[in-house]
Amino acid sequence: MARTSDIEKAAEVLRAGGLVALPTETVYGLGADAENPAAVSRIFQVKGRPPTHPLIVHIGGADQLADWVAEVPATARLLAEHFWPGPLTLVLRRGPRVPLEATGGLETVAVRVPDHPAALALLEAFGGGVTAPSANRFGSVSPTTADHVRAELGEAVDFVLDGGPCGVGVESTIVDVTGETPAILRPGGVTREDLEAVLDRPLDVPATSHVRVPGQHPSHYAPSARVVLVEPEQIAAEAQLAQEQGHQVGVLLPSTLAGTPVKAHAVVPVPASMAGYARELYGFLRELDQRGCDLIIASLPPEEGLGLAIANRLRRAAGPRQS
Repeated sequence: MARTSDIEKAAEVLRAGGLVALPTETVYGLGADAENPAAVSRIFQVKGRPPTHPLIVHIGGADQLADWVAEVPATARLLAEHFWPGPLTLVLRRGPRVPLEATGGLETVAVRVPDHPAALALLEAFGGGVTAPSANRFGSVSPTTADHVRAELGEAVDFVLDGGPCGVGVESTIVDVTGETPAILRPGGVTREDLEAVLDRPLDVPATSHVRVPGQHPSHYAPSARVVLVEPEQIAAEAQLAQEQGHQVGVLLPSTLAGTPVKAHAVVPVPASMAGYARELYGFLRELDQRGCDLIIASLPPEEGLGLAIANRLRRAAGPRQS
């Protein structure tokens, strides 16, 4: 848990219009006062993020939702009741407190309540909403530790609130509840199966959406190394061929292939648990970059439970060539 003095310092920085890197259960966010257009605009400058790419507004509790949106439909109330605090973001009609700078010019806003003691303490101390995309350069690997933030953004952040490593490790699930039929716009830390159980209906995961949300860019969550996706049984052969072609190959080795000899510059065995894999995924990608790999070979996990979110991140990391 972050120190009380650090939380108070972070709140002061936000009030002054500064940027604070804050821990959440998903990834570290780059936070600004959600009602300060100049501070929000600075997030885009620091990240190199297109201004049309909307941000998520983090609030301190479900009871605050009506303060930030135009209306709260029954579906949104139900999901908030079951999954907040937690890695679920709801897309709703924008309320007057939210500047268009935070929504990418849209009349919708993405809102969530993070499930991290330091984030919740900061929101309480600050007394307002905090816009907070992941605290990294736009399109690159999201940070899951304070050191990741410091290494990538350095002094561009006014204060880094260290809350330890993130417990979930992939971003929140984004659900559009603006229409009659809810839809998952980004798979994440709350599974489709859990959402469907609460709503008692199947949910679509459209490949594209008319509602812009974070994480929809064709290339996203990407390390410096090029990511190539292959079937699990092809990993060893693809790694050997790439090595012979002169690449420094990194491999994310599925647990089903544990013990399989693989000729590569670096091999990282991934956990059998999808929760463990999600928690470590971004750290693995950063590690392979740091070990000098210029090509990363991976396979997609089964797209159920958290495997859906992991597969989504790996496809985005691989870019449009394999998405």
